[in-house]
Amino acid sequence: MRWIFIVSMAAALAARGLAATDAQCSGILQHALDAGNPETRKQAVVALSLASGHGPLFDQLAGMLQDKDVEVRLAVVASLGDVKSERSTAALRTALQDDVPEVSFAAAKALWARHDRAGREALLAVLGGESKSSSNFLSKRKREGLRMMHTPRTTLLFAMQQGVGFIPVPGLGQGIASMQGILASSGVPGRALAALLLGADRDPATLEALRDGLSDKDSSVRAAAVHSISLRNNPALKKEIEPLLLDDHEPVRLRAAAGYLRLSAIEASARMQKGSPAVPPPGPREQKK
Repeated sequence: MRWIFIVSMAAALAARGLAATDAQCSGILQHALDAGNPETRKQAVVALSLASGHGPLFDQLAGMLQDKDVEVRLAVVASLGDVKSERSTAALRTALQDDVPEVSFAAAKALWARHDRAGREALLAVLGGESKSSSNFLSKRKREGLRMMHTPRTTLLFAMQQGVGFIPVPGLGQGIASMQGILASSGVPGRALAALLLGADRDPATLEALRDGLSDKDSSVRAAAVHSISLRNNPALKKEIEPLLLDDHEPVRLRAAAGYLRLSAIEASARMQKGSPAVPPPGPREQKK
């Protein structure tokens, strides 16, 4: 069924000269969210950290706190943590009631990070021993986390989480969960790390390098390039990530769909603010050579 969907998507894009639509991107993500494979659902949830915190897909993201797979629910909490809105905060408060300690604890940390009283109270309860904060699953994750503390990827992750060079956009995710997904692989190449680290750099040469990364033979590099181009928040770059909607690798394809929707939302917001349907041209630093 997945390949039937991809083939039909390819046919639709080919018929329109690779002119993607928001509906097609939403369809790609929706198809993955509905998948029977929990890893596919998790990849879709992670990708949504790049997209808007409003609309049907966000509603389904919040609803997936009921997913039967723990990894999926943890990914949902991470993506919700990227979106600073009242709706995401309400969803995180719901996650505090999760039966699995890892999920409720992750929700508490996310709420505490946004200075929400419910998160603070939950963490105080853990500190006071009023709730269980560990399990076999969590212990495994903690061991992995301690091991990763000694790798360059963790240093990069910390720097990125501090928002180095990235300007948050109200109502849109910050992409932290997407970045974590890319860094999760032990074999992620240095090119992917560079694409993530240089994503906020506005030098024209950096944009050209990210464009090159979109066609890299390594899927993690392509995913990182899509991620960073999406976070440049320039709607003129939608056409750059459009071809990746047909990528053979799911993490790349889903990030391209989420990134496309992100840039469409920014474009629509700019039109509303200017009261004109005209789309502002890209700045001189974002124009392709």
